[in-house]
Amino acid sequence: MAEKIVSTKNNLQMLHEDNHIIVVNKRVGDIVQGDKTGDKPLSEVVKEYIKDKYNKPGEVFLGVVHRLDRPTTGIVVFARTSKALTRLNEMFSNRETQKTYWAVVKKKPAKSEDKLIHYLKRNEKNNTSKAHLKEVPESKLASLDYKIIKELNNYFALEINLHTGRHHQIRAQLSAIGSPIKGDLKYGFDRSNPDGGIHLHARKLVFTHPVTKEKIEIVAPIPEDVIWKSI
Repeated sequence: MAEKIVSTKNNLQMLHEDNHIIVVNKRVGDIVQGDKTGDKPLSEVVKEYIKDKYNKPGEVFLGVVHRLDRPTTGIVVFARTSKALTRLNEMFSNRETQKTYWAVVKKKPAKSEDKLIHYLKRNEKNNTSKAHLKEVPESKLASLDYKIIKELNNYFALEINLHTGRHHQIRAQLSAIGSPIKGDLKYGFDRSNPDGGIHLHARKLVFTHPVTKEKIEIVAPIPEDVIWKSI
């Protein structure tokens, strides 16, 4: 199994940094917030980075605005002030952001572009979500658009725009149309990736800066990987 590269304060892939926000390109091995594994979360790594860079004494404030699944890569936004955190939380919960993801699948979707609408029901026990075509008890509406952006040797690269932000949404919805993401054993792909990740990348984020109000557009470089590089 390939070594999982995790982020440290010295190798963080910084995408944007100012007095109010910090945006990082998450690696496969990173968890955004602490969990039962006890592994050091990205939030702590970013705090160490700020403490070192700005020579800050005492506790560093850092707010977690949103999360990415552990096996996923790409854009993660953190707030450096409580004011920024409050405003970013509102923006993300009100869907005032534009999120674009890239995914690699083996089985070509039936249509080269489509809008997918499902009702996702979360299973806490095995930490998955199942996509249903009709509403079922405790399900939530999930909607996204996808289009095929490149045909690779054995795979297809998709660009996805999210309209809702549900648990494992892209993974569950692509699996439901018979096109699970490369490496995603949990959602029906036949084998794992060597680094334990999946080929799902939070590629682009457009939002309004919580304090300056300027439009921010961030694009995260793709991971160092043969298949990603061929896109």
